[in-house]
Amino acid sequence: MKEKIPMIAVVGPTASGKTALSIDLALQFDGEIVSADSKQIYRHMTVGTAAPDEEEKRGVPHHLMQFLAPDALFSVAEYVDLAGKCIREINARGKLPVLTGGTGLYVSSLLDNITFFENKSDPALRKELEELAAEKGNEFVLDELRKVDPELAQTLHPNNLGRVIRGIEAYRLTGITMSEQQRLSRQNPSPYDCCVIGLNYRDRQKLYDRIDKRVHVMMEKGLLDEIRQLIAMGYSSTAAQAIGYKEFFDYLEGKGSLEEAIAKVQMESRRYAKRQLTWFRRDERVNWLYIDDYGDYNELKSAAVQLVKNRI
Repeated sequence: MKEKIPMIAVVGPTASGKTALSIDLALQFDGEIVSADSKQIYRHMTVGTAAPDEEEKRGVPHHLMQFLAPDALFSVAEYVDLAGKCIREINARGKLPVLTGGTGLYVSSLLDNITFFENKSDPALRKELEELAAEKGNEFVLDELRKVDPELAQTLHPNNLGRVIRGIEAYRLTGITMSEQQRLSRQNPSPYDCCVIGLNYRDRQKLYDRIDKRVHVMMEKGLLDEIRQLIAMGYSSTAAQAIGYKEFFDYLEGKGSLEEAIAKVQMESRRYAKRQLTWFRRDERVNWLYIDDYGDYNELKSAAVQLVKNRI
């Protein structure tokens, strides 16, 4: 049986300190970092994604950061493929891979070794189902999904029309329900022996305060200039999808104040942090470290180092 690759993963909500801890762990255990952040993959989006600069990296090699143009399409399947290659290469060099980031779908798909089915699509069928929903309502289309994939239908709300349509489309194009595809995708065991460390606060307000403060730091580092550059380069559609960017568009068009835009970024970032925590709490592999349980950062770092030593 092939030996599993040892690795560390540092996960958690935005602004929880994942970057600093992952770099310290990489230095401690002779590691290299693989990003699991769906926005840091893009070039020209460093300030708003809180990507570490060369000084912050402290000589630790980082992978899968700023390698795509902002208008490039990039799927979870592509991420799992590229990250897997990076991890194997790092391991082959005798180094320890350190996965870090807050994109839960990237992390779990990689660690669970998900096999992705070919993503077939039929625009005509999709249009037909969208028109059916417009005519007879979303619940009617959900009923159509229940006939072929009741298991998936049970997990979906009628308003999640895109996913409902995708479920019907998947079955009609492949003859295999999406529920069955999901089961088959998890058949291969994970090739990784991973110590997963999660960062959080017991006092949620402390996390929110960090998020609010970080937005101000981003402003000081030139976030508005970065957004203007993206627009000038023709990448406004990508930036329009990202928290920390899209909220400033109205301000730059003369609608609303800068203070309102900043407050909106802070609010959306707090909401995103809640969604991240909901995702990672479902993962029983995560060893949670609550930052406010420790007197200072060095105590937290020592606890993380000990977790890794106990596992790897």
